[in-house]
Amino acid sequence: MAKPQVLILQHAEWEKPGRILECLEDVGLQTTMLNITKQTKPDLPEFQEIAGVVIMGGPMGATDFEHYPGLKKEAKLTRAAISVGKPVIGVCLGQQIIATALGAKLTAGAVDEVGFGPIKRLAQHDYFSMWSRQLNVLHWHHDVVGLPEGAEPLARSEQTKVQAFRIGSALAMQFHLEVSGPLLEEWLEEPAMVKGMKKSQISQIRDDFAAFNTQLQPLADSVFSGFAARCSTYAAFLEDERR
Repeated sequence: MAKPQVLILQHAEWEKPGRILECLEDVGLQTTMLNITKQTKPDLPEFQEIAGVVIMGGPMGATDFEHYPGLKKEAKLTRAAISVGKPVIGVCLGQQIIATALGAKLTAGAVDEVGFGPIKRLAQHDYFSMWSRQLNVLHWHHDVVGLPEGAEPLARSEQTKVQAFRIGSALAMQFHLEVSGPLLEEWLEEPAMVKGMKKSQISQIRDDFAAFNTQLQPLADSVFSGFAARCSTYAAFLEDERR
């Protein structure tokens, strides 16, 4: 049987785990990165080998199963992982997959929320122990979700009521704490990400990242190292189960 690993689900080449992966590697966890969006019968690791699940962003809708049948498998995996307490984290589309997998409604936002803007903290879970009441973070989304039954809301913005929530072993964030400087540059050079944007908007995002990153980096380290620690603990539990 393979060593326990963290499964990272991608939906677009440029939607990389960034700081999440760095924190997983820091604690020596093995990872497997897959894009199964267009597969009806994806080849996934054995469930008992998965020590955690990371669900990244992407340009598609979370419930567009007709064009992206693999999303249905992701939803099923999400429910199964949370049901047994495996650590799960979702970003942007990943947040929406977690929410809709647990029965929340997906809708189109009134406007696109792209670029840096403030969110307000609603609760101080241990993941967010470093948060101030308000913080500027990177947004890049159109769709929004409601809150799954039993979930605890953690943050909101003026445009998006559910910016972050936790439920069971899962943490879901609409915004992008995972984006480092180099990853942001990849986004700003990706035509699919900047389509319809003016050069001034692109420059503003780059300037805002430089201005806010000193606050965001330690927060990202705290959130993602906390997730990595939970995955490491679960991996040790799986190893003990084998003995």
